[in-house]
Amino acid sequence: MSLYSMQKFLYALNREPEVQRRYREGGAERDALLAGYDLVDEERDAIRDGDIGKLYVLGCNGQLLMHFAPLLGMPWADYLEAMREGVRKYGPVRAGIYAMTTSTEDKVAGV
Repeated sequence: MSLYSMQKFLYALNREPEVQRRYREGGAERDALLAGYDLVDEERDAIRDGDIGKLYVLGCNGQLLMHFAPLLGMPWADYLEAMREGVRKYGPVRAGIYAMTTSTEDKVAGV
């Protein structure tokens, strides 16, 4: 997984009008744009399809995703629900700052 590349793309998409234009154009232009980033198919598909929930589960930072959502025409409440649905559909966050733990077995000495 190339979390850095996904986040680098979203950062550029959020800030650069030319990247936004190429993404909005869709089709071959969007695919060519994404080909310039070191992404695996799962990541590329999630970005291409605007799958906020999948991107969240893959570890993308919410600060980047919250700017991507309006570009997709997604209202705030729908953005939040997309992240929740991503966890329900794809499982816990796999990487990045929002990675969830599934175990509470780690114990602090003396506790």
